[in-house]
Amino acid sequence: MDRSTLCPAVALLLAVCSLSPTSLAEAVRCNLQPVDNEVTYITSQVPRGCVAQVPNATVEVHILSLEFPRALSQLDLTVQMSKQNGTRAREVLLVLDLDKIVHLRLQAPGIPLQLAYNNQHVFTGMPQGVSAVPLTAVKDQLRTWAESKGAIASVAELNDPKSILLRLDPVSRSPSSCRPQPNMDMGHRLEWWPHTEGLVRGCALEGVAGHKEAHILRVLPGSEAKPRTVTVEVKLSCTSGDPDAVLILQGPPYVSWLIDANHNMKIRATGNYSIKIFPGKSFREEHLVLPDTTQGLLEEAQRLNASRVASFVEVPLASAISLQASSCGGLQTSPTPVETTPLKETCNEELLMTLLRPNCSDDTMTLELKKNLMLSLKCNISSLTFLDHRCQAEDRGDQLVLHSAYSSCGMRVTESVVNNEVVVSFLSSSSPQRKAVQCIDMKSLSFQLGLYLTPQFLQASNAIELGQQGFVQVSMSPPTPEIMPKLDSCQLDLKPEADTVELIQNQAAKGSCVNLLDSSPHGVMRFSFLLRGHMVPTPKAGTLSCTVAMRLRTSSLVRRTVSMRLNIVSPDMPGKTLVLPAVLGITFGAFLIGALLTAALWYIYSHTPWRSAQPGAPGAARPALAQPERLSSHQLGTTDHELTPGSQPFHSTKDGPCPLPLSQRPAASGGTSLEHLGVPPPHPAEPSSSVGLGYGCPGPQRDRTLPYMSTLL
Repeated sequence: MDRSTLCPAVALLLAVCSLSPTSLAEAVRCNLQPVDNEVTYITSQVPRGCVAQVPNATVEVHILSLEFPRALSQLDLTVQMSKQNGTRAREVLLVLDLDKIVHLRLQAPGIPLQLAYNNQHVFTGMPQGVSAVPLTAVKDQLRTWAESKGAIASVAELNDPKSILLRLDPVSRSPSSCRPQPNMDMGHRLEWWPHTEGLVRGCALEGVAGHKEAHILRVLPGSEAKPRTVTVEVKLSCTSGDPDAVLILQGPPYVSWLIDANHNMKIRATGNYSIKIFPGKSFREEHLVLPDTTQGLLEEAQRLNASRVASFVEVPLASAISLQASSCGGLQTSPTPVETTPLKETCNEELLMTLLRPNCSDDTMTLELKKNLMLSLKCNISSLTFLDHRCQAEDRGDQLVLHSAYSSCGMRVTESVVNNEVVVSFLSSSSPQRKAVQCIDMKSLSFQLGLYLTPQFLQASNAIELGQQGFVQVSMSPPTPEIMPKLDSCQLDLKPEADTVELIQNQAAKGSCVNLLDSSPHGVMRFSFLLRGHMVPTPKAGTLSCTVAMRLRTSSLVRRTVSMRLNIVSPDMPGKTLVLPAVLGITFGAFLIGALLTAALWYIYSHTPWRSAQPGAPGAARPALAQPERLSSHQLGTTDHELTPGSQPFHSTKDGPCPLPLSQRPAASGGTSLEHLGVPPPHPAEPSSSVGLGYGCPGPQRDRTLPYMSTLL
């Protein structure tokens, strides 16, 4: 082929290529930028994390590493656990690793939770049953510190979370160790809602006329390719009927969609989809393959004759997505948000007031407010004072510090509680904000710890026996209605002979041998415990100590520890002193044994019948044992003749009473045989008869009787 023929062919080929779909995609011009539409989603995908099974761990540890773009953020954290049927609730330690200051709103209903965090990064009000643990480890040493506390059950790293749901139920098919992996699906263990400012973008499609709009939701693939359903809620603020709109849903092939929309619109989706108002019906467009790139999805919207993209959102694999469009009219845009800009442009006075919490010492109340938090909340403060306006905050460079002794600046001390008010004046407001603050005057309070051996708590004791139940009472005086003390922890230190016995931890009983008892109306705290009965080596003394936690409505948590020395009594200890319950038990046991023995002897005597005869009759039988049965000779150890006291006297051997040999028998006279048996001869006036030995065998008649023979033998 010559050059004159080749050149037109090349030109024709280039013209054909210019009409290909690729060139059409490149021709789509759409400058995506943030719009006012809002999107929220729930996902279990985390940038990095792991989940493990630790069924035999005494303490299971969960670590949340959170990063925030703002100097101050709000976080809702909910911890859930299903009811443990017949088993004791597990002990849980939740570690919060934060890089910024967070106002935490925590909910953990009915869970004995320990929360470890840095006091400088968290402002929170602890719900009942949750105890704070100081976190001193830095980020590089955090995992080592956590492993020293218990077995790590989960780790999750999150970027800018708004709300977190952590479930503590065991996760099936999980490894035994937790090793964080990138793009981890936490499954049922954790779900979270991120902040989504600036996530929704939109643009106008050039060259397309009309008012049709497109809403594009793209779900990115997850770490595991398993079937799942994504719920999509679309709310359009259209007042003039249904809009001319199309919803484009693109995701992995294993994702199906459940659509809940408040307006009719055309739907284009990968995989199966169903509509909430038509339950049980599933739809699918055969041979539909949506592109998995931003440019390809914009091209798809253009092919559907959309003149603008009202919403374009890319989210990780989520369980639920909610999209709210502000209008159905022309495109509304907003400038790209700045990361440090709060949700409100004006000063968030309410949030700033929550940051003012007093730190209480024995005689001083102090409040601190950092300037970077004021800047983050767009708040300009003109003054910060107590109720007495002469007591103003000091400017210490990076923070404002307001402090006063309990005897000045308008402090009011009533029933061991110190009261005052903080007055904050804002430049943006004409009226100042006021907040009541309180501290506990610890110098005016005293705490008593007592051990009792009965549930009536009548007489205190300083000794307890191994295997014995003890009753403990902790009281505060004087009782104050505003202060409700709680038993935060108790332990019995038996060192060096034995380990420390944990009795109460995180305001919950530690073990089945410890029971929390109802507190008295005056705030007296009580519990009982059963000390183990056998220890090697046996401890001789121990220290019982309890920590009392107290909190007022507007103050931080205050703890006070009280302890006492106990003597440990071993059951086999020589010369041990019997405690009162032991003495009472022994006395009652002795009385019961004596009563039963007396009743048995009386029963034998009262049920023994006696024979009577006419006085003076020859050969008449005297009272004797009249049992209808006779023991055989081999039962008595004799030959085939019967035994009588005169003919076969008894002597004692190691095997019991036995008849004497014939050579050693005494003469067959009544007197001699009675004296041999140790019974004095009867009175001469008494009539004589024969007597049995209690075996039911009547002996021959004799001229002397053996009175009460059945009782003696």
